[in-house]
Amino acid sequence: MQFLIDTHILLWWLGNSPRLSAEVREMIANPESFVFVSAATVWEMSIKRGLGKLSVPDNLLEMLKVHQFEVLNITAEHGLRVGELPEYHKDPFDRMLIAQAQMEGFMLISGDRKFEQYDVSLLKA
Repeated sequence: MQFLIDTHILLWWLGNSPRLSAEVREMIANPESFVFVSAATVWEMSIKRGLGKLSVPDNLLEMLKVHQFEVLNITAEHGLRVGELPEYHKDPFDRMLIAQAQMEGFMLISGDRKFEQYDVSLLKA
């Protein structure tokens, strides 16, 4: 199974947060799962770090490798798809995740209830 994880899911995973459900934890840890982190997530975390709103490890990309998470780059096609999405969600980073999950055929893992309004395979955290 291929998963794309939302920013808060990545943070919960890296911080071993109890907010991450046992089901999601098992899915991510399953050796048969392929877990992707969008470049948009790294971008969002970097912006929030710069604004002092988020503590991000200096070795974030190394940590992704340690956890065997793959970075999903943003393509022009992903960008065009974002523009085709209904305006249920205003957050541009989340809209990119939805577009990427749709186009790549990935299941999106998130606790964001707004994602439920979109035609996307979703595992609620």
